[in-house]
Amino acid sequence: MIRVLFVCHGNICRSTMAQFVFQDMVNKAGLSGNFHIDSAATSREEIGNPPHHGTVRKMKEVGIPVLPHRAVQMTKRDYENYDHLIGMDSWNIRNMLSIVGNKDPEGKVARLLDFTSRAGQDIADPWYTGNFDVTYRDVREGCEGLLCQIMEKEYKKPHRKRENLVRCGTFLCLRNPFVNCILNQAVGDNAKAYNTKNQV
Repeated sequence: MIRVLFVCHGNICRSTMAQFVFQDMVNKAGLSGNFHIDSAATSREEIGNPPHHGTVRKMKEVGIPVLPHRAVQMTKRDYENYDHLIGMDSWNIRNMLSIVGNKDPEGKVARLLDFTSRAGQDIADPWYTGNFDVTYRDVREGCEGLLCQIMEKEYKKPHRKRENLVRCGTFLCLRNPFVNCILNQAVGDNAKAYNTKNQV
């Protein structure tokens, strides 16, 4: 089981959006049984509140299910319980590291856009910008890259040929041999068509 926790300041805008987007990608890839995905806040400001109406509106607009969720705060134990702790911006990362004791020995903490060609960049908080369209664009790009990197790590086999890789965004990703058309369904336009007959 691969456990992913998305984190932002309040857990009502960006991190919930990332949770919903990533869960949708995983579901469409036929990998829901391989993942546990959740989200949390670094602050206590929105504890108990549902996702922001802007996030809900954008998810409905793009046809991604809005899952039941109430804002919770990240805890130190989450470092042990999750394989990936993904923040949205530099401030999130600083606060996340503070929560877990300013140590990341297993390299679990990262910004979402670090899994794209825009590593080091932040995803703007739509609570302040009001632009949920841009946030969705960035979140989706980051989730695609994250899924590709996880797939490459989890399903890499020795002696794979290059033609058995597909390119998604900026990552070369290995296809899960047990899933049909996984990347085409999971990451849409950024994935090349893959011919399952050529799979080894």
